[in-house]
Amino acid sequence: MSAFSRLFRRLRVLTAVLTGLLLTAGGIVATTAAPAQAATSITINGASGGRTFDGVGAISGGGGNSRLLFDYPEPQRGQILDYLFKPGYGASLHILKAEIGGDTNSTSGAEPSHQHTRSDLNCDRGYEWWLMEQAKARNPGIKLYGLAWGAPGWIGGGNFWSADMVNYLLSWLGCAKQHGLSIDYLGGWNERGYNISWYEQLRSALDGNGYGNVKIVAADSDWSVANDINSNPAFASAVSAIGTHYPCGYRSSQSNCSVPSAATSSGKTLWASENGSDDYNGGAPAVARGINRGYIDGRMTAYFNWPVVASITPNLPYPTMGLALAPQPWSGHYAIGKNAWVMAQTSQFTAPGWHYLDASSGYIGGNRNNGSYVSLKSTNNSDYSTVIETMDAASPQTLNLNVTGGLSTKTVHVWSTDVTSGNPADYLVHTADITPSGGGFGLTVQPGRVYTLTTTTGQGKGTVTGPAQGTLKLPYSDSFDGYAAGTEARYLMDWQGAFEEVGCGGGRSGRCVRQMSPQKPITWDALSDPHALLGDVSWSNYTVSSDVMLEQAGYAELIGRAGAQDYSSTGGLNAYHLRVSDTGAWSVLNSNTNGTVTTLARGTTTALGTNRWHSLALTFSGTTITAVIDGATVGSVNDRTWAGGQIGYATSQGETAQFDNLSITPGSGGNDGGTTGAIVGAASGRCVDVPNQSQTAGTQVELWDCNGGTNQQWTNTSAGELRVYGNVCLDAAGQGTSPGTKVDIWDCNGGGNQKWTLHSDGTITGDQSGLCLDATGGGTANGTLLQLWTCNGNRNQQWTRD
Repeated sequence: MSAFSRLFRRLRVLTAVLTGLLLTAGGIVATTAAPAQAATSITINGASGGRTFDGVGAISGGGGNSRLLFDYPEPQRGQILDYLFKPGYGASLHILKAEIGGDTNSTSGAEPSHQHTRSDLNCDRGYEWWLMEQAKARNPGIKLYGLAWGAPGWIGGGNFWSADMVNYLLSWLGCAKQHGLSIDYLGGWNERGYNISWYEQLRSALDGNGYGNVKIVAADSDWSVANDINSNPAFASAVSAIGTHYPCGYRSSQSNCSVPSAATSSGKTLWASENGSDDYNGGAPAVARGINRGYIDGRMTAYFNWPVVASITPNLPYPTMGLALAPQPWSGHYAIGKNAWVMAQTSQFTAPGWHYLDASSGYIGGNRNNGSYVSLKSTNNSDYSTVIETMDAASPQTLNLNVTGGLSTKTVHVWSTDVTSGNPADYLVHTADITPSGGGFGLTVQPGRVYTLTTTTGQGKGTVTGPAQGTLKLPYSDSFDGYAAGTEARYLMDWQGAFEEVGCGGGRSGRCVRQMSPQKPITWDALSDPHALLGDVSWSNYTVSSDVMLEQAGYAELIGRAGAQDYSSTGGLNAYHLRVSDTGAWSVLNSNTNGTVTTLARGTTTALGTNRWHSLALTFSGTTITAVIDGATVGSVNDRTWAGGQIGYATSQGETAQFDNLSITPGSGGNDGGTTGAIVGAASGRCVDVPNQSQTAGTQVELWDCNGGTNQQWTNTSAGELRVYGNVCLDAAGQGTSPGTKVDIWDCNGGGNQKWTLHSDGTITGDQSGLCLDATGGGTANGTLLQLWTCNGNRNQQWTRD
């Protein structure tokens, strides 16, 4: 371009700026007046080269994170699905990645296998088929991706990298075909490395069985696979894309997304095939950075958030992670997170097959702290969208944009999401329309926002909202007769093994729940006995009863007051258990997430034998636990460890057993004379919460959205304590008595720093210090830490019991 041409273009843009109209809306200034500060010039050049965009997606699996969504009533269930998958409505996902179930825990639960044993095949098990069907019904163009976290133990004699596993994936693809689903991508073993020859065998098997169009992603772990792809032509030929997890850092700000040269030079498509693991609202800034910066830094063309929805009870790991929160099918309550709207700022304005424009993507002013922008052009080579994030900007950024290279110079529609806002009205807002003059226009962007500038139309935002939260009321019962064989009973969530509906054995008619896994699985993480949980974590005093039939020698359990669960090290569960064996031996057990199991009582009754039905019951009344077998009380103990929680079923490892006629009835009991419930901040409306359900002494408590979790259930005992988890107390750290002392949890020890007085004005004071329980800095946001402070009558020191 000649010097004269460059001068002419600058004059043309300046003329447009000086003669246009100032538009201000929703934090955006589309300006045609000369900026008061130095502006950043950005050229959106349609002639620029760039990689093909593969899409924005999310993951159902890596735990039963979608489990309770299936049990939601209509219309709420359909509303949630619309927000996730319907184009022009919510997150509008381009790709859904689903777990290939293996009857083993994979973070927040276990997904059922389509083939529990070598001779068993049922293509209707679980809820992933249903979810994929629902996604396809809303968006026929959505891509589907299957990945295994674990597998049944019969595969390869316990060896995942076997011919059995290749055939297992082929049978899963056959099930998908039965459901009318075409799978686009297939992976290996989630985050457990890779086996080169196995991937080559898989490619050959896919090609030989009519699945040549299914692309293989390797290795859903880290970037090390790139070295072998570069050095092994056969391996490279088998793999279509390199998918790595958390390339911008695990649960990080996603500010830097480095990719090694071995990956970028491999010639393979590069994906950030798992990201997130953050709260459905709190993770939004990281998602905003990661979608953009993954391409700018590493040329990654797809971004997957884990998980798609938090549809599990709050005692399980990662209870609020995803794009939406849906933990209560009994109340129909759900909430759409800021993560979904940040994702929509890309997904609603692009589509797989579009192309990135490398020369039109980067950091504002070359400074990461100012924010980033990526530009993509449509397959029609005219329309484009530019996505801008300003998560870390300290001040407004003025941009002068110039459109060239054959791209459309028609009206630019500006949409924005204010990530700093707690008001849903500030998410995915159509804020302005700008008509470029001579291809140029100006824009001032505010800090903490995501903007999309687009020449496309058809975007939108759903407006329906879910009902309020509510407890699952007692009494509750289920005969298990109203379900199809192979399905899962309502609200019953597998943690290890597979509990599904079958025709009852032992001469009984109707349907029963059966533990189906007859062997130790190939695990993804810690192995525990097969068990499944059901119910409201706020239940405290109740009687749970059920019939049980052992099919072989071993034991079965009735579980009560089940709380937090560990997945990564022990597989342990905070709960009480009534364990019965075929010999008649019984015990009442106390287990915890450290993997410790303590026997509270034991004895022997008449042998239960096998293939005979018996009744079990556990009653919880305050600190008293009573066990009943076949109508006779066999033991009663006193223990204050667990104050409340769910019920559940369990068997010994590799044992099949049946359960029927579940009943949970309300009881009475004082929890040491106190009341149990949430403590809610008057200013924030949020609950006093132990972060991440931690039980580590010294963990400082905080404010968090009320979710009914056991880490938000505080018992006011007659001794003046505020107990959580039954045996942990709200504590003034280090016996501190000065303003600013952090308020944490500690094992109850009777100390004065663990005694509290609840006043009629809503304040809670420490008996030792006389200071008030205080939300630090008057904060009201999730994560605001709590401390002791001089009582001042402010609302951040006022609390209500729920």
